[in-house]
Amino acid sequence: MTIEELLAKQEIAELSGTYMHGLDRLHKESLRGVFHADATTDYGFFQGGPDDFVEMAFNALKDHDDNHHMLGQINIRLDGDVAFGEVYFQAFHRVTNDAGGKEDLFISGRYVDRYEKRNGTWKIAFRAEVNDWARTEPAADVYFQSNTQSLRGARYPDDLVHRVQDRS
Repeated sequence: MTIEELLAKQEIAELSGTYMHGLDRLHKESLRGVFHADATTDYGFFQGGPDDFVEMAFNALKDHDDNHHMLGQINIRLDGDVAFGEVYFQAFHRVTNDAGGKEDLFISGRYVDRYEKRNGTWKIAFRAEVNDWARTEPAADVYFQSNTQSLRGARYPDDLVHRVQDRS
């Protein structure tokens, strides 16, 4: 493998990290920035371009108390200025159920992607989400009840990562 191929794979892998940051922090610019303008997405319940996808995702997540997405293995196969990927993820969502109670929803799956390098930059040209399993259970967060001074994650621009970055 050449240095150029390693750099391409790293640039492509970082797209998924930025994507997850955009979802968790509700940061539209991060989420939108990983897609080419003419990209397409397929989530089963939603198919569309990047602008409509960002709006759909934000509308779906804005009422959640918390979101936390983790990346697993990222498999990328390069073919010139096109690449194909399978990106494993696990997502946590704290939601309010129909009765007003809090539940923890866990979803694990994979993104099946096609990336394209245009004008020297890799971005997502197609992304599909394949869900492998999901679980919902009553919310349980004894840790935060007994550690009330713990730093907590927040949405843009209130999260610590944005406050630290804005100081530079």
